[in-house]
Amino acid sequence: MMRSRPVNTRAFGAVAFAGAAVFAGVTFVLQFLRSDLDWIKTPLSYYLNGAYGDLLIAAYVALSASLLALGIGFYRGSASSARSAAPLLLFVVGGVALAVTGLSEKAKAYGHPIEWEMVHLAATETTFLCVTVAMLLQSWWLRFSLSWRTHFAFAFGLAIVAFVALWMYALWHALPRGASQKIVIALIVWWLGWASALLRRK
Repeated sequence: MMRSRPVNTRAFGAVAFAGAAVFAGVTFVLQFLRSDLDWIKTPLSYYLNGAYGDLLIAAYVALSASLLALGIGFYRGSASSARSAAPLLLFVVGGVALAVTGLSEKAKAYGHPIEWEMVHLAATETTFLCVTVAMLLQSWWLRFSLSWRTHFAFAFGLAIVAFVALWMYALWHALPRGASQKIVIALIVWWLGWASALLRRK
């Protein structure tokens, strides 16, 4: 029974890494394919409509699965003294909210676009806040794990940078909305990809 935990943990890490990689790859390529959108001025949610919109929605769902897998993997792979349910819960809520973010754009076509826009905005804010706070908390708990504590400084430092960048994007409206949002997303996906790779090696 005890020997099954590392195998399961590696599996969750692999799923999480795959989801983050799919999302990163799709969003990067779309910056070139969507020549009708200015990547500096246009937030990522605008790419959900028009050409390749369904592909981006699928990438959102893939990253949603990545968040769920990452939260579960770290929780299962950590000793009881080095884990908390808080990051797991935040990753789960963030993952569900991310899927709702993508799918709400598709739902607008079936009626009530104003209501679905409100759902989209609420889900987007929930995703960013839950995921960045989950990153901070999960990084903090690495300090209490013998096998992961050496990674604490990098994980926590990157999580802080992503969290600060998020609030700069939210509060400093003079920044280019597209580029600044995508920097925040890139920092988050970097942390998720790195953490997933770490989990795969557990």
